[in-house]
Amino acid sequence: MAAKRDLVSMLDVRDDLVGLLELAGKIKNRTKAGEPYEPLRGKSLAMIFEKASTRTRVSFEVGMTQLGGHALFLSPNDTQVGRGETIADTARVLSRYVDGIMYRAFRRESVRELASNATVPVINGLDDKEHPCQIISDLFTIQERKRSLLGLKLAYIGDGNNVCNSLLLGTAIVGMHMTAACPAGHEPDAELLAEARHIAKANGARLDIERDPMVAAKKADFLYTDVWVSMGQEKEREEREQAFKAYQINAKLLKAAKEDALVMHCLPAHRGLEITDYVMDGPQSIVFDQAENRLHAQKAILARLLAGV
Repeated sequence: MAAKRDLVSMLDVRDDLVGLLELAGKIKNRTKAGEPYEPLRGKSLAMIFEKASTRTRVSFEVGMTQLGGHALFLSPNDTQVGRGETIADTARVLSRYVDGIMYRAFRRESVRELASNATVPVINGLDDKEHPCQIISDLFTIQERKRSLLGLKLAYIGDGNNVCNSLLLGTAIVGMHMTAACPAGHEPDAELLAEARHIAKANGARLDIERDPMVAAKKADFLYTDVWVSMGQEKEREEREQAFKAYQINAKLLKAAKEDALVMHCLPAHRGLEITDYVMDGPQSIVFDQAENRLHAQKAILARLLAGV
C-alpha cells in the first residue's frame, strides 16, 4: 500500500507540480466537454473550517461532487475541537470515517498536527504561512495563458502573507522570476523565502524583495495582489491601510509592467484599496478566470491525493 500524501506546503508537491498542472488541464477539458469523470466515486472529504470562505468551500464541495464523491462541511461549532478535543484525536477519528481531510486553519502548527496524526491525506486549505491550493490554481491559470511558465516574471504587490509565501515557492519550482514589493515590516516569511531562493537558483529563476512597487512591476508579465487586512488582523486595519496605501494596483502601476501584462487577485478584493475597479474590471484582468480555476486545480489535487490518479 502506497504511503499517504499530504499537501501542507508547496514543498509537498515540488516534484509533482508540473504533473498536477497538466492533470488540472485534462480535468478542466473533460468538465467543459461534459464528460463524466468520477475517480472519487464512494469517497468522502471532511472539510474543517476555522476561517470563513467562499471560494475554498464551494470549489472543494463542488469538486468532490463532480468527481463522484461527497464533501462534509465542519465548522468549529460542528466538531469537538471547539470544545477542547485535541487536533490529534480529531485526526484519528476522522481518518476512520473519511478518505481525506481539508483543513482551513489559523495556524500552520494545527495543520501539521492534523496531518501527522491522520492516516488519510490532509490538504491545507489555508493557514498563516501558506495557501498552496490557491497557488497551484494560479500557476494553472498562468499556464493556460502563456503555455510555458519558464522565465516569466510575476510581480506581487502588497503584504508578504501566506499567499505571497506560497507564490515564492511555486514560482521557484516552475522556474518563474518573481519580485515581491512589500512595505517595511510586512515582508514574506524569512525561512520560506530562503527555501524558495534555494529552489529558484537551481531552476535558473530570480526572487527579489523590493520596497518600490513601480520597480517591482517593471517588465512584469503578471501583476498580483491580495487584501491588505486578512482575517484576524481587523484591529490593525487603520495602521495597515496607511502602510500599504502606495501598494495599489492601478492604471499607473499597470503601465509600468509589460504592455500585455495580466492582473491577478486571489479574492475577496477590497476594491479601491489594493486594486482599483478600473484594473479589476479591465481587459487585462484574469481575476475571475483565477477564481474558476480553483475548482479545476483542486479537482486535480483531490484526484491525485485521494485516488492516486
